[in-house]
Amino acid sequence: MKTIYDLATLPWQLSGWRPEHWRLAASMETGWSLEPEIKPMAATVPGSVQHTLRHAGLLPDWNIGLQSRECEWVENRHWVFQTIVPATWTAEGGRKLLRCDGLDYRGVLLLNGREVGRFCGSLVPYVFDLTGHLKAGENKLMIVFTGVPDYLGQICWTSRIRDWKPRFNYCWDWTPRIVQIGIWDSIRLEVDHGQSIESLTLFTDYDSATRAGDLRLDVRATWTTATHCEIGLKAKTGATMLRHLIPVKNQMEVRLAAGPVEPWNPNGNGPRTLYDLEVNLLDADGTILDRHARRIGFRQIVWKPCAQAPADALPWRCCINGVDTFLQGFNWVPLRPNFADVGEADYRRWLETYRDMGTNILRVWGGGFLEKQCFYDICDELGILVWQEFPLSSSGIDNWPPEDTAAIDEMRTIAEGYIRRRQHHPSLLLWCGGNELQGGLDGSKTGTGKPVDLDHPMMRMLGDLVRRADPTRRFLPSSSSGPRFMAAQEDFGKGLHHDVHGPWNHRGNLSGWSDYWGNDDALFRSETGMPGACSAELIRTVGLDQQWPGSSANPYWLHTCAWWIQWDDYIAAGGNAESLDSYVAWSQQRQAEALSIAARACKSRFPRCGGIIIWMGHDTFPCPVNTSVIDFYGARKPAADALAAIFRTPTTV
Repeated sequence: MKTIYDLATLPWQLSGWRPEHWRLAASMETGWSLEPEIKPMAATVPGSVQHTLRHAGLLPDWNIGLQSRECEWVENRHWVFQTIVPATWTAEGGRKLLRCDGLDYRGVLLLNGREVGRFCGSLVPYVFDLTGHLKAGENKLMIVFTGVPDYLGQICWTSRIRDWKPRFNYCWDWTPRIVQIGIWDSIRLEVDHGQSIESLTLFTDYDSATRAGDLRLDVRATWTTATHCEIGLKAKTGATMLRHLIPVKNQMEVRLAAGPVEPWNPNGNGPRTLYDLEVNLLDADGTILDRHARRIGFRQIVWKPCAQAPADALPWRCCINGVDTFLQGFNWVPLRPNFADVGEADYRRWLETYRDMGTNILRVWGGGFLEKQCFYDICDELGILVWQEFPLSSSGIDNWPPEDTAAIDEMRTIAEGYIRRRQHHPSLLLWCGGNELQGGLDGSKTGTGKPVDLDHPMMRMLGDLVRRADPTRRFLPSSSSGPRFMAAQEDFGKGLHHDVHGPWNHRGNLSGWSDYWGNDDALFRSETGMPGACSAELIRTVGLDQQWPGSSANPYWLHTCAWWIQWDDYIAAGGNAESLDSYVAWSQQRQAEALSIAARACKSRFPRCGGIIIWMGHDTFPCPVNTSVIDFYGARKPAADALAAIFRTPTTV
């Protein structure tokens, strides 16, 4: 049977070098003996360079005050992760493949001082064949990170993006520049003997009328002595529901009836029933040569037109297992800038918070990355649907995706990897081309332009790819999807607002905000928000109470939240300029009231409105004030509790 070794279990070291100096030290032929500038220190894998340096006392806590600026020098060094692969791991014969699911961002792979591979790009997995490079006994493995893109932040040109690394690391309106470097996902050595399941694609369906489950698989294998492929499905009780044997081929397409099944339901609609699927490669004696396991669910999703929707509108009423369901939730951004260091317990804590608030959908925003496997596993378990975007986002100067062939080919490779790794999850609702892709290549109509559609060559490619690789799921070119990017109050009633973004703020008292939402005609709201301060305690803990009052000139607030301070409105409302606690109370109450108005208005219009997704859920960085409803430490702001009360109230039709 294939043997898999987890390299995270090995002791690793990290060292820092002036650019290219490691090359002489790594080579055993030059006779040079160079020392790293940053001496070797124990490192955790997966893990970021920044986390290791901070743990060793070589970086300050970047969450305090303006100290993130003192970390930017890390980008100007080369970093070497090094470990020793035990002799027992490579002693047996067969093919040896090193699989790296997340390398951030660019570098080379060395084995015993010799280069055996290169990588560039944070968003695709890498496979390195080490078979002909390993020596007898122990082997020294080095993963060298040699650089990152200069700038990919919020204000630039989407059409010029060619470096595929999470853009939020370079600063957004809710996080400063903290450019992660490191091994951000699993890394393992696979040893096989030419008997391998190379890929497994599967689709499930459910008939809500008959309760019948349907299972379709595409299994691709390489083999020499295998004779059969076994497909097994077990219920949560451990009872076998089906066992199917087929003669082995290089490509096997199978469709099976699972019989009566219990459906997977979103949070608030019923149980989230999951089943265990195993696909085994067997020899003539029944010995398992390779195994792939998946946790799956059966559900039926149909998109229906909203009531009274314009004839040309896309369907925005989501019917799940025969139940029309109002989609309500939050826009998800990475939990931390150094997401390499975020573990399953962190994901579970935040996702259970969302579950408890009545959330049934999270939109994984296009400026981030393909979240780790455990994120989707937990969403499966908790009944939280995932709107997954490909890695494109607006840029302010222009918001138009690249159109050249090379960029389209690179995005195809990234998107194929996204789909291949995540399409089996019952929580996965749809694929989306990216965030706020609209306006035009010349930057015209920025903020008001028509969202990109399938006439764009990159969106056309992505749409074709999803139809071919994941045909049971919907594809949207962008969020919002048009025909208008935002909803203008003067155009309510004209049938122009289907899926829209905004607003994210309001000047003056909230009577105008109430009027806006009271007359809203949008079919779906995939992003809207309102700023609200985090607690005064958190602000003081992270040193952001310095140079108070918190006016727009305060450098400690400009560092992360210049867009969201609302100082003039606070003063106009009679706020005490000298009191941080007074400002926090005013800001939090305003956010809670405003978001309650928006969410209640949308939900009360169901099925004329299909859902609302609040921008945003949680803080990635300790912002004193932001559109988040969950702060950096995971505490719920008053707005979160107000939304939870609305989300947990059943819809009436």
